[in-house]
Amino acid sequence: MLPLLLVLAFLVMPVLEIFVIIQVGGVIGAWPTVALLVAESLLGGWIVRREGRRAWRTLEATLRRGVMPDREIADAALILAGGVLLLTPGFVTDVFGFAFVLPVTRPLVRRALSRYASRRVRASAHHDGIRTRVVFPPGFGRAQTPPGPVVRGEVVDDVTEGDDSPSRA
Repeated sequence: MLPLLLVLAFLVMPVLEIFVIIQVGGVIGAWPTVALLVAESLLGGWIVRREGRRAWRTLEATLRRGVMPDREIADAALILAGGVLLLTPGFVTDVFGFAFVLPVTRPLVRRALSRYASRRVRASAHHDGIRTRVVFPPGFGRAQTPPGPVVRGEVVDDVTEGDDSPSRA
C-alpha cells in the first residue's frame, strides 16, 4: 500500500505544482510568480536555519538533563522535512513546508503525525493478531542513578600476543 502511495505522490505532486504555478501565473503574471517562488524559498531557508539552530540547542539541553528527547527529535525531523519541501519549487510544497517549520504550526503537525503513527501501529498489531498494551512507568525516559555506591573507574581490555580472547584481570 505504501509503495503505491509514494508512486502516486511522485506522479501527482509535480502535476499539481505545475497546475498551481500556471494558475497563479495567470492571475499575477509570469515574472511576479517566479519572484514569489524565489522569495518563498529564501524566506523558507532563513526560517529553517533559525528553527534548526533552536531545535539543536533544545536537543542538546534535553540530552544534558538526561531526558529522552522524543519531542525534540520529532521537531528536528519535521524541520528537516519542511526544509526540503520549502526548497522544492512550488506553492503546494511550500504550504506543507511552512506548516512543518513554523513554531506555531509544528506542534499541531507533530501531534497529528503522532496520532497517525500510533493508529498505524495499533492497526498493524491488531492485524497480526498481537495484543499489545504499552504502559510506561512514572518517570519513564528520565535518567536515573542506580542505587548504591558509584565506583569510578576505567575499563581496560588487555589482549596478549597470540591470544584472540581478552584476558580477565
